Amino acid sequence: MKIVLAYSGGLDTSVALHWLQERYRAEVIPFCADLGQLEDLSTVAETAESTSTSQIRLEDLRREFLSDFVFRALKANAAYEGRYLMAAPLARPLIARRLVEIAHEVKADAVAHGATGKGNDQVRFYSSIVAHDPDLRVIAPLMEWDLKSRNDEIEYAKAHGIPVDASLSKPYSTDTNIWGSSMECGILDDLSASPPEEVYLMTASPQEAPQEGEEIEVGFEQGVPSTLDGQPLDAVSLVSRLNRVGGRHGIGRVDIVENRLAGIKTRGIYESPAGLLLHRAHQELEDIVLDRDTLHHKRMVARQYARLVYFGLWFSPLRQALQAFVDHTQSQVTGRVRLGLYKGNVTVLARESDSAMYDYGLSTYDDDDRFDGTAGEGFSYIWSMPLRVKAQRLKERLEKDSALECAPAKAQAAATSSMP
Repeated sequence: MKIVLAYSGGLDTSVALHWLQERYRAEVIPFCADLGQLEDLSTVAETAESTSTSQIRLEDLRREFLSDFVFRALKANAAYEGRYLMAAPLARPLIARRLVEIAHEVKADAVAHGATGKGNDQVRFYSSIVAHDPDLRVIAPLMEWDLKSRNDEIEYAKAHGIPVDASLSKPYSTDTNIWGSSMECGILDDLSASPPEEVYLMTASPQEAPQEGEEIEVGFEQGVPSTLDGQPLDAVSLVSRLNRVGGRHGIGRVDIVENRLAGIKTRGIYESPAGLLLHRAHQELEDIVLDRDTLHHKRMVARQYARLVYFGLWFSPLRQALQAFVDHTQSQVTGRVRLGLYKGNVTVLARESDSAMYDYGLSTYDDDDRFDGTAGEGFSYIWSMPLRVKAQRLKERLEKDSALECAPAKAQAAATSSMP
């Protein structure tokens, strides 16, 4: 039997690599996608090859990850529950697609991943895999083995000589890539506990950030970030630089209790310095370029788009249809936004676009005001027509009801006055 395993070098997949070989008596080919994670991938490769009988497949997918997944979601302004920029959810469909491709190349019988049964990733991997090959077997060791906790996994790793970074004192579940980091488990499961500084991997503490702020200018071409401070940069270079400058100023931290696909609430600590800066700049540029109705509708689309990504439905027809709408809205989203960075805060300083719908002569109240104020009365009259008609009908009904109530009293008064 031959299995291709999505391998990260973390606790779960390191244990899974050994376990799959023993449980299925299989040749397990570890596949590690270089998505710009903070881990030393040469060490990850060494760890895999010390455990596996097959050579690791290590591939640089950073450019594809950003251009085909991250920036598409950025154009939609997709953030799950309004805050999470989804570094991990956006990475899973790419990894899953490549898993299937490698499985076909090596004629594997199955693919495997290191996701748990109650998390989100198992659905993301499974859905994305079957979207490309519905007949390929998908194995999830964490849903099969009898290891009940991360502590059990740590003990298993020790017993079998598997080198892992996790320990009983730091049992965190960590995931990083060029778009952000996520941290769960351990003390973070206690909602009353503040996250220790050691969980943050990409950002300085705002309290320890520089005392002087910094200004940057981000440029976009049809919704895609293209320049930083006027310098054209490829996707990887641009995001990497923004991660450094944003992280230096403590920007991009999120501590949320989110709603998982399975209905469980969970706490996540996330970082995305470049993501926060690009989302903020992109939204500000859209605010001056898109017309009101398109902008308002697009915000509703952003929520639905984010749900689809978070729920593992990147390859769904609905996500693809929403993408077509999003891409159409971006044709004029070209321009520049200047941001101020200071101790975890981002301030918009300037916005500029040749396609801006903002008109100074219409917006200002000074001597350059070109708006015809006399048109306001007629506009208000027509705009409020439904309210006026409704109020008029209500008034007529009340008058009619009042007249009916008064009729018996008037009749009785008339009769009384006619009596001798």
